[in-house]
Amino acid sequence: MRSALPKVLHPVAGNSMLGHVIHSARQLSPERIHVVIGHGADAVRERLAADDLNFVLQDKQLGTGHAVAQAVPFISADTVLILYGDVPLIEVETLQRLLLQAGPEQLGLLTVELADPTGYGRIVRNGEGKVTAIVEQKDANEAERAITEGNTGILAVPAKRLGDWMSRLSNNNAQGEYYLTDVIAMAVSDGLTVATEQPHDAMEVQGANDRKQLSELERHYQLRAARRLMAQGVTLRDPARFDVRGDVTVGRDVLIDINVILEGRVVIEDDVVIGPNCVIKDSTLRKGVVIKANSHIDGAVLGEGSDAGPFARLRPGTVLDARAHVGNFVELKNAHLGEDAKAGHLTYLGDAEIGARTNIGAGTITCNYDGANKHKTVLGQDVFIGSNNSLVAPVDILDGATTAAGSTINQKVEKSQLAVARSRQKNIDGWKRPEKIKKN
Repeated sequence: MRSALPKVLHPVAGNSMLGHVIHSARQLSPERIHVVIGHGADAVRERLAADDLNFVLQDKQLGTGHAVAQAVPFISADTVLILYGDVPLIEVETLQRLLLQAGPEQLGLLTVELADPTGYGRIVRNGEGKVTAIVEQKDANEAERAITEGNTGILAVPAKRLGDWMSRLSNNNAQGEYYLTDVIAMAVSDGLTVATEQPHDAMEVQGANDRKQLSELERHYQLRAARRLMAQGVTLRDPARFDVRGDVTVGRDVLIDINVILEGRVVIEDDVVIGPNCVIKDSTLRKGVVIKANSHIDGAVLGEGSDAGPFARLRPGTVLDARAHVGNFVELKNAHLGEDAKAGHLTYLGDAEIGARTNIGAGTITCNYDGANKHKTVLGQDVFIGSNNSLVAPVDILDGATTAAGSTINQKVEKSQLAVARSRQKNIDGWKRPEKIKKN
């Protein structure tokens, strides 16, 4: 990877490769998950530490068999599923099928058919089609290299056998390493059956050893996510220009334009329209919401029929009630807009409670921060805020009140009052504009 970051922490779809593998493992409801760590161990442990994970240190990287051997003393389950931290696209359904192949006298092996198996261990079968061994490419002869069935390294094995097999591993091979693949021949020798399963998609078992392969995993993940969303009733203008980086729940008849990124936990209800170049993060979009082009929605809840953008920014804590409108170049943070409230242009509303049908004029800001603490602005229902207002919090403007354009409001405005807070205009006759001094 040519990186200070451990390989398994490089991201695919916003989550580390190892994070994806752990997520898949968790969905199998295991008794325990053991993570064997070596290079960058501290960084891996710090990033992914959780109560259900047992980190096992492999001091020296002496091969896959050696890695598994480090975890054996901690295993108490009947069946052991062995996964790889740089193979993030493995499907839970594939692993479930593989686990069905494992038993006290049977080992489950995940293999894959490849047009070009270069770099993969080859699955060797006898005349009856039964697996007898796995031969690594560097140790394979010409006939074995012609085999197109490759080893993914993913195994489901009986735990009571695993310790014995690990103790019998040898590093007498071209790499001088302890190969986990040697377990297959041991299992056959011990009279066990080696049953195989294959993924529906070969990319499920693809790993990443460089940035190019990482990008291939990313794009495949995104296309897979796009297909799932389209199957649920989402129209994607171009599935190749769309990214999911989290968990997304969608309704029917959703339309998503190009270059949209969905991050974290996103809920999108029926009939939502998202324009091009938008980022939606950790947010909920209720039925009929419209997000216009180039908007950034983070930690917000948008009520039914509300809309935002273009070029809107809704920050954490923002709530729009039904049919509320946020226009172009408007930023909200920890602000609540009531039903049918409007903030149409060039406005910042922070730490604010805004009542139903209130209209915020262009160029208005809430002055919510005094340099040390945040303060709240509260606007009642049917308030009209003139353009270019500064609302100095804490301040209350009650139902039906109006503020004049260009005002700085720092005192309470009672119901239905007009507040004018600006200097009186003076017109000076005979005024001469300064002239530019000519240079010699």
